[in-house]
Amino acid sequence: MNPSTPPAPAGLTPETAGSGPSADSEITWLLHRAAQRMRHATGEKAEDHGLTLRDYIVLSALRNSPGMTQGDLGKSLGLDKTTLMSQLDRLEHRGLIVRQSNPRDRRLRIPVITDDGEARRAAVAHACAAVENSALTGFRHEQVQAFRRILVTIIGDSADPGSCL
Repeated sequence: MNPSTPPAPAGLTPETAGSGPSADSEITWLLHRAAQRMRHATGEKAEDHGLTLRDYIVLSALRNSPGMTQGDLGKSLGLDKTTLMSQLDRLEHRGLIVRQSNPRDRRLRIPVITDDGEARRAAVAHACAAVENSALTGFRHEQVQAFRRILVTIIGDSADPGSCL
């Protein structure tokens, strides 16, 4: 250990000391760690309802942006064509989506959430809302709304260039 390096707090090894975020951490690191926590917690809720977190995200994208072609859906989620097609195949096989022809170009397919898919998605959304509320306990409603506006501003309206990792 470098003599100028302060000792790790009690119970922490040099390997784990300083690994946690602080208010001085880079925003990218903080967003990543927050996303990890939420991904884990909401993933568990999705699994409680027989879905993977990716299933839930795809179903939510279809509900929130109906009429997207498969290609547009893949771009919006940062999924390559092979991964997306496998995902859609599984959802379709389970009766959670159907793929319809695009009326303007029959070569393009539009995935559509089914009633069963929407019921499953809604159940997970309800469970995930409880996770979000728990994670934000202690914050006033106005603070949560300000946080949401900040995130929307960071996201912006440009096309998502892909997955964060």
